[in-house]
Amino acid sequence: MFWVVYFLFNSIRWGSYFHDYWYSFKSNMVEFPLHMIMVYFNIYYLVPKFILSKRYKTYVLLLLLALGCHYFVRVGLSYWWVCEVIWREAEGIHEPFGFNHIVTVVLGEIYVIGLVSAIKFTVEYVVQLNKSKHLLALQSETELKFLKARIQPHFFFNTLNNLYALTLQRSKKAAEVVLKLSEIMEYVIYDINMKKIPLAKEIKYIKNYIELERIRHGYQLNCDVQTKGQLDDVKLPPLLFLPFVENCFKHGQLSDGSIWIKMKNEREGDLLTFYLTNDFDPANTSKTKEGIGIANTRRRLELLYGDTYQLETYPENNQYHVVLKIPLG
Repeated sequence: MFWVVYFLFNSIRWGSYFHDYWYSFKSNMVEFPLHMIMVYFNIYYLVPKFILSKRYKTYVLLLLLALGCHYFVRVGLSYWWVCEVIWREAEGIHEPFGFNHIVTVVLGEIYVIGLVSAIKFTVEYVVQLNKSKHLLALQSETELKFLKARIQPHFFFNTLNNLYALTLQRSKKAAEVVLKLSEIMEYVIYDINMKKIPLAKEIKYIKNYIELERIRHGYQLNCDVQTKGQLDDVKLPPLLFLPFVENCFKHGQLSDGSIWIKMKNEREGDLLTFYLTNDFDPANTSKTKEGIGIANTRRRLELLYGDTYQLETYPENNQYHVVLKIPLG
């Protein structure tokens, strides 16, 4: 299609210039097959074999040789089939094989080679760019699935440890833990495969998890969960906040066994802010270290939100704070 359009354009253009459309048609019938040979010789042989391998001198030498052969073939065909006056556009009488004629033909051919090669390589660049974007998106999606898959065993490992401790104590709470755990498993197995879930469901899930921990800790656990702003229509990726809550139980238990947690979700326009605060013992520096769950969450946030999210974690006055801001747009 490109060559047909280019041929018609050139034939009409030079036909109008010479006021002789038949001459223009015949001369272009000679030139265009040669154009195509030179262009494809450059695109599919010279560039891959010599440019990509950085053999630039050989490329230039072979291109000049090809241009020289092209000149002789073009002049011969034009003289034999088109017209004995092979340079009608020039003023005065100019013989073939003169310096000016050679330069004009060679520069014209380089123009065609450059134009078509630029179009070809631009199209290939756009195609490859789209492929790269698709592969990057596919890689990100695969990595997200992998990270979410790691959350499940990590969570169940912690919960089963709690259950094991209760069974060792022969506590009646073990049966309640199994029941709560089965309810949570339904959420984790089905909802984790969704890209986004309602925030209300995520909060309910976290509350169920806290209730599991309450069975183990009893009155020593004090938890305050708050919400502010219109949150009914808010959706976000599943299991995004859980690793932070898990860390509260993992690192937030004081020497007397008590645990204090405050969680708050606040919406301001198209921004959702998640606040989490818990007590911790500053004497134990390991309590400020992030585990696999937090590392996974950070990576998920990077893949999901790029540089549009903000995550701060810091200790202050014997308390550990998490502030996560994510866009809702």
